[in-house]
Amino acid sequence: MINRKSLNIVRNDSYNMTLNSQKPTEAELEILQVLWQQRSSTVRDVNDRIKEQKPDVGYTTTLKLMQIMTEKGLVSRDTTNRQHIYVAAIPESDVKEGMVRSVIDRLFQGSSKNLIMHALGREETTAQELVEIKKLIKKIEAEQK
Repeated sequence: MINRKSLNIVRNDSYNMTLNSQKPTEAELEILQVLWQQRSSTVRDVNDRIKEQKPDVGYTTTLKLMQIMTEKGLVSRDTTNRQHIYVAAIPESDVKEGMVRSVIDRLFQGSSKNLIMHALGREETTAQELVEIKKLIKKIEAEQK
């Protein structure tokens, strides 16, 4: 049986091997979020979704970013039709895992506990959130036994 720590190490290594020095920029993350939600989209569809929050983002900017992301291996493109269809080439969970691991390592000296304590201390946590956190802690404890 693989324990939780081993699983995280495999995911981190997979993320690092996939992206290596090609971690998504903020703009690339916005595009990836659209693709993760929509599963697949044209450049126009992605641009329309981004423009809902950022009206100044132009189509050609989105197109160029998505072309760069294709070269970086962050997205893949189906060119069989007139309109190219893009999909995220990396799972959302891998990106989140890698970015969180990076934040923990850089800002919290590798301590997940310090990150959690900081996060819980900054904002008021709702009763429902505390219930969910407690469930997660119980689940992790059960897995470690």
